Amino acid sequence: MAKGGYRGAPMMGGGMNMNMVRQAQKMQQDMLKMQAEMEAREYEAAAGGGMVKAVVSGKHELIRLEINPEAVDPDDVEMLQDMVIAAVNEAVRKADADNSATMSKLTGGINLGGLF
Repeated sequence: MAKGGYRGAPMMGGGMNMNMVRQAQKMQQDMLKMQAEMEAREYEAAAGGGMVKAVVSGKHELIRLEINPEAVDPDDVEMLQDMVIAAVNEAVRKADADNSATMSKLTGGINLGGLF
């Protein structure tokens, strides 16, 4: 080793680190705000030609379920169950797609590994 010890890259100044910390804090605040906005959104989907409609929140909670009385057939309850499942699942898929697109805009396409 040369006289005087290791001569690696110089340390970054404190100002540069503080700027990075501020940027990270702002990004975190923006993400929390965006997450709250996404959770408040509603997503609707229909099945069976509109006989069943489901509305879910951005938190994947079922908010409303509308069933057209014509869809109720006591002899074919399974079809009604299938329509309810299809409508709810499609509404959840819409919420997921919108949430992914919104987070991608905020992070500039950087994958944060499911942090949000």
